[in-house]
Amino acid sequence: MKILIMGAFGFLGSRLTSYFESRHTV
Repeated sequence: MKILIMGAFGFLGSRLTSYFESRHTV
């Protein structure tokens, strides 16, 4: 369970990070 939750948060975190980075560059 913890592994799945951590994986989900890591995936969402990476997506949010790339999203915000792309917004800041523009």
